[in-house]
Amino acid sequence: MTATPSMLRCTPGRKRVLEVIADQRRTPSKKKWRKSQKKPPWTDSLSWEERLADVVTPLWRLSYEEQLELKQKQQENILSQLSGYLSGDSLSHSSPPVRSKASFPVLPILPSPVRDGYRNKSTFSVNRGVDGNPKTVGFYLGTGRHGNIVCVNGDHLLNMPEKHKQVARCYQDFLRLSSLEPCLLFHTGGHWREVTVRTNAEGRTMAIVYFHPQTLTPEEVVVHKAELLDYFTQGTGAVCQLDSLFFQESTMTRCAHEESPYQLLHGQTHIYEEVLGFMFRISADAFFQVNQAAAQVLYSTIRDVCVPNWKEGRGRTEVGDTLLDVCCGTGAIGITVSPRVERIIGIELIEQAVEDARHNAALNNVLNCEFIPGKAEAVLPGLISQFNSARLTAVVNPARAGLHHCVIRALRNQPAIRRLVYVSCKPDGEAMRNFRELCCAPDPKKKLIGEPFSPTLAVPVDMFPHTPHCELVLLFER
Repeated sequence: MTATPSMLRCTPGRKRVLEVIADQRRTPSKKKWRKSQKKPPWTDSLSWEERLADVVTPLWRLSYEEQLELKQKQQENILSQLSGYLSGDSLSHSSPPVRSKASFPVLPILPSPVRDGYRNKSTFSVNRGVDGNPKTVGFYLGTGRHGNIVCVNGDHLLNMPEKHKQVARCYQDFLRLSSLEPCLLFHTGGHWREVTVRTNAEGRTMAIVYFHPQTLTPEEVVVHKAELLDYFTQGTGAVCQLDSLFFQESTMTRCAHEESPYQLLHGQTHIYEEVLGFMFRISADAFFQVNQAAAQVLYSTIRDVCVPNWKEGRGRTEVGDTLLDVCCGTGAIGITVSPRVERIIGIELIEQAVEDARHNAALNNVLNCEFIPGKAEAVLPGLISQFNSARLTAVVNPARAGLHHCVIRALRNQPAIRRLVYVSCKPDGEAMRNFRELCCAPDPKKKLIGEPFSPTLAVPVDMFPHTPHCELVLLFER
């Protein structure tokens, strides 16, 4: 019998999770388990469904209130470390400082309006299942290094919407009907790879199927594309009611549209999502927050922190008339803030993202946004010189790897930037290095010569229920 979410939530493992959380310091870290090749001590008697849930949604056994409490404490601990570094508790930065309360306000975590089935993008892998069938679609347990990968169906995962599960089930059915084998390892042959499913709040659905051609001729690939199209439009898979079906033929693990174009087999080229009254175009490979309902909370928070004194009906604020959206992606932050400031300037390295940002601004009739392609560290100095002594606000929302030190240096060394809003999904990672470099005393050796910033406000936002992760909106001022 397949375990359901309600059955799993009632298992004795929940008590073990609470015990582990209550005593985190004595529990081996996930990295240590991986290094020692030992399993966490509570996994021996668990079902495959429970093991997968523990990997993908580690907090699923806890009530949502308990999850928020845990995340709040985690963010407070991380920010207290930042306060410790800045107060000189760890001058060498080589060891963690003594933990104390953060020296600036940390507001209560803002909950996600939707807790289950919230993901609008899921990527399902293909590999051997528990029964040994290599045409199994789901999520991995184990590692390739240890040769113990098992692909487990994700129907029980709390963060997955039903439509994503349905597409995954149908893709598995298609694979088992296909004469081609799946591509488990590139060098061992096979063709069918993973499938990505994207949905929006209206239920529009896009599927992207990835395929390795190996030694097939272009004519042979066309035949199998036609079989895929027929299955999802005329066959059993038509139940998914796909609005878009893409096919990417590639010999690489990950590649962009420019390297290997996404081929539209059926339907629309894009789906659209609404955030704070603005519409955003989502292409096959575009970044968008995975939780649309919580994205409303996140972008509203960023907007309020960027422009704190704005009131409805009073027009744009006089303070912070220009907002620099550094590493702006497809322009979501700048566009949602645009009614409150005179001018938005977005800077983005990836030209396709700049094109998307410009399209999104035009789509929403936003006329005060300008998006510039290029490296932030190269664009910023010449750009800011245009504003003379104007007070600027900058906002950055980098990936988990944080900002390159050259970008931090450019932001730090521009005196016109008085307020900086840093949005981080992993503040205890490389972002912490960014925080320290923004706030440390001037250091000519690192070319950090500008006046230091100080953290003045932190707002956690839960974007990922049932996981340990959340977003942190951190305001720096000088």
